[in-house]
Amino acid sequence: MDYGPQQSQASVSEVFRVFLKLGLTSFGGPIAHLGYFRDELVTRRKWLSESAYADLVALCQFLPGPASSQVGFALGLTRAGWGGAFAAFLAFTLPSALILLALAMTATRLESPLALGVLHGLKIVAVAIVAQAVWGMAKNLCPDRERATIAVAAVLLLAWAPGAIGMMAAILLGTIAGLALGKGQVTIGKHLPVSRKAGLTAFALFAALLIGLPFLAGQAQGWALADSFYRAGSLVFGGGHVVLPLLRAETVTPGWVSDDAFLAGYGAAQAVPGPLFTFAAWLGAIMGPAPNGVAGAAIALVALFLPGFLILIGTLPFWDRLRRTIWAQSALQGANAAVVGILGAALYSPVFTTAIGSEVPEGIMDAVFTSAIGGMPDFALALICFVALMAWKAPPWVVVLLAAVGGTALGLMT
Repeated sequence: MDYGPQQSQASVSEVFRVFLKLGLTSFGGPIAHLGYFRDELVTRRKWLSESAYADLVALCQFLPGPASSQVGFALGLTRAGWGGAFAAFLAFTLPSALILLALAMTATRLESPLALGVLHGLKIVAVAIVAQAVWGMAKNLCPDRERATIAVAAVLLLAWAPGAIGMMAAILLGTIAGLALGKGQVTIGKHLPVSRKAGLTAFALFAALLIGLPFLAGQAQGWALADSFYRAGSLVFGGGHVVLPLLRAETVTPGWVSDDAFLAGYGAAQAVPGPLFTFAAWLGAIMGPAPNGVAGAAIALVALFLPGFLILIGTLPFWDRLRRTIWAQSALQGANAAVVGILGAALYSPVFTTAIGSEVPEGIMDAVFTSAIGGMPDFALALICFVALMAWKAPPWVVVLLAAVGGTALGLMT
């Protein structure tokens, strides 16, 4: 699709404004982010159809990197070309990155009862956001008993094999089931403005950096920092919490960051909106060896996000052609039904319950790593948020504020 200069410029500005709002209000981790994206861009703004959105989600679940940020990048690309893609990434990422950088530079700890209450409320609103997304996507993507069965089968598979491997297996089996059903119909949507040449160049750059950075790591600490975070971003499937052990191995094990500082930063990353990968800003800023501070944060952020985006850019032109065939649409119908099951499973874990480590410090870490729903008052607040979204059609940012106030009130009552 050809964008004229004025239309493209206006669209880039629009994309930046929309994703800045999402970057300031999207709490709860990558699965919740997909719910925020769907509500804002599919339901409210009609930027794309439910099935096209689910296609992108299914693709990004298969690729290494931050899934929600990859979806946002692709949505910006579809809306306003390359300018829109980078506008979406910057607007969604900068708020949380700057907050975490400021916290790291000032050694601010979110330990007050007020802060912990707000954090608890933000965990609860994620339950409502994901529940709304599951409800809406199930109605559109599982309209018959066959696809509803695929969604339930995905939940059962994830109950047996949780994590990134289980998610990829669920999507793969859903794809096979969709092919067997053969109900696909070709629909003409927007072409993604990525040429095959650009895709192949992105793949080549990804491989060159993955192979070349380890050789440069011995030359200077800055290259070593870039190599560690680039390798972590290249190997993580599913995004979000999955990156935790990889980053710990790259930063704590060599002695660049203490274990306590790592856990404190991860807790702070849970308390801010936006992608969890911005945890890299905290780690880069508090590094023992230089570069650290602003320079360290910038290197860590770029290195962690870059491989996922290069792989996405490399995949999109081939994906764009493939999804326009009848058999591919049949496969996508099954994959999309599996995505509904994946979101349904995620509604329980990690959204409903969060368990990463058995021994964590008191304070914010206890607030982060314990269940979002701790009793009937928490469940009631989650239900209020869900009804506000579904029945009253309240904007998500209003519901986020409601949950923050409610979480604070619950904290003061206990």
